[in-house]
This record gives sequence, structure tokens and C-alpha cells, in this order.
Amino acid sequence: MPRVRADELRRIGCLLFEQVGCTPADARTVVDHLVDSSLYGHDSHGQIRIYEYIEQIRDGIFDPKGTPHIESDRPCAAVVDGGGALGQIGGTFATQLAIDKARQHGVATVTLRNTSHVGRVGAYPLQIARAGLVGIVFCNAGHLGRQIAPYGGLDGKLSTNPIAFAAPRRSAEPILVDMTTSVCAEGKIRVASNKGVALPAGCIIDAQGNPSTDPQDYLGNPPGAMLPLGGPVAYKGYCLSFIVEILGGALSGQGCAAGERVMQSNGLCITAYHIDHFADRDAYFDEIEALIGHVRSSRIDPKVGEILLPGDPEYRSAKEREQSGIPIDNTTWERIQRAGSDLGLDVHTWQTLD
Repeated sequence: MPRVRADELRRIGCLLFEQVGCTPADARTVVDHLVDSSLYGHDSHGQIRIYEYIEQIRDGIFDPKGTPHIESDRPCAAVVDGGGALGQIGGTFATQLAIDKARQHGVATVTLRNTSHVGRVGAYPLQIARAGLVGIVFCNAGHLGRQIAPYGGLDGKLSTNPIAFAAPRRSAEPILVDMTTSVCAEGKIRVASNKGVALPAGCIIDAQGNPSTDPQDYLGNPPGAMLPLGGPVAYKGYCLSFIVEILGGALSGQGCAAGERVMQSNGLCITAYHIDHFADRDAYFDEIEALIGHVRSSRIDPKVGEILLPGDPEYRSAKEREQSGIPIDNTTWERIQRAGSDLGLDVHTWQTLD
């Protein structure tokens, strides 16, 4: 399995996306998002998406020249149409709009539709938190409805429907929550398939409804289904998924799960909160640090070994991978190289650390 330095993967990604028609600025926005996802350990939304997005642009699914625009604009709310652009372009634009409005009015909600796949949803509340605000994002998959079995059902009817949240700290990385309402993201199943490894127990069922750890039991024909978050209380993940469908899908105008097999666009509902409109900023930071201290005062479970804050695994992974490089499974690396060759790029100049 090769390892590639983050800067080299950014260079390769920008070459590919510019070659299929993206502007240099848009290519950099998309590639930075994908490389950061891999740095944070979310390979399901990182390097594996490079060749997928390139293929989808060449198939006419994504518009490399698409430009987001504001369809409806009010003081504390807006609706953004992504113009069919790559999702990271629409997602970043809509998130910045929410930040700007919240800075002026205290709270702002911006919905986003017609923007294709937005990638790692945690990037958008993190963008808000790095601007000094608190952010939460709900993301559905439009009319796609084939992945997650509803609680009590055996057939995929809902999407992974992530919820992401971030809040700034005084002098440390933000608190960051980035979670699907299913047991895992679908991209993690594809990563496991590319690596030829089993999934953790409890992620999927096969087409007959039997528990399985084989990625092909989900990806095959007939397909299996993923399970909602919660194990024995999976109705909780199922209910959270409904919330995301309504906020991310119905409220954005992108639409809710309806059985389509191919996703056209995510639907997002992005809310930013300006801390100073609700609390003294120093008092807010004091409360956050007191909460962290209280939580960390617990005895340590020896089976786990430490107490991590939400976001710690991502920040830890980024620090390690910046030093040692991003691991890329052989299948993914071969497909990225193939995409480059098909576009006439000299892939022999692409450097790995192996």
C-alpha cells in the first residue's frame, strides 16, 4: 500500500481536476477538502473520491464550470442553488454565507441544493468554528433511497444522512462531531472492498436480512442494506435520519429519500450561531473548558485506554499523516493513476514514499 505526502496528493488532484475543466481555484477547493478528509482519517471521503469525481465529471454528472448562486436571500436565512457544481464548491459558498449572516444577525440558516456530492460534512461546521462561531449541518442525499434499512425493515430505504457539529475553543482545536446516522458511511464499505478486508460486525445485512461482514453482501446484486446507528436501540439512529431528511431534504428543496438508485445532489441545512449574541465569549470558553475537565476527570476504562474529545481522533490522525504520508490502497492508487493516464497526464512523475 503506497503512502503519498499530502502536498503531492494535492498537486496530483489539482492536475486532474483542472484537466477535466475546473478552474484552478475550484480545483484547489475540492482537492483541499478531499486531502484534508484523508488526513483526518476519513478515507471514505478522501482519496477514493478523486477518481470517482473525475469519472462523474467525464460522464456529465458533475459540472466542472458550475457556479453557486443565491436563490432566496433574507436577513437570517438564504437558499443557495449550487449550479450543479462540485459539492465542495457549493458547500463552502453556502457555509461562508451562513457565517457572514450570523456575524451580522446572531444566527443564520442557509440551505443548499443542486450541488452534487458535498464530501465530508464535518468540513462545513469546522469552517464555521474556525471563524469563531458554532455550527451544525444536516445533510441528506436528495431522492436517493437505497442504503439504510429502516428500523424494523430489511430493505435499504434511507441514506447515511450525516449530522456534523463544531464549536470553537479558546486556544485549542474546535470540538468536532461528524457522524452518519447509520453505523458507518457507505464509502467505508467501498474502502473495505478495495482493501479486501471484512467490515466490523453490525454494519450491514445481506439481501436476505442476515448479518454480514462481507462488503460484497452489501455491494452485490441483489444488494444488502446498511443498518441505522444504535445497535439494539437502532430506532434512535432511524429517528435521527428522519430529522436529517426533513431539514436537509424537504427544507432545502433537494427532496427526501424516494428510492432513486443514483444520487444527483446532497441537500444541506447549515446553521451558524454567533457566540457573542448569546453569551459573554470568555464565559463561553470557560464553560467549555470546565466541561472538558469534568469529563476527563472520569476513571479510565482499561479496555479503551483514554478519554478522547469529539474531534481528537481526526486531529491526531492529521498530525500523524502529515508526517508519514497518506496511505492509499492499491486499488484506489491504480484508479487515480488510470484517471491521469486517460487524461494524458504523465503519471510516472507522481511520487510515493515507498
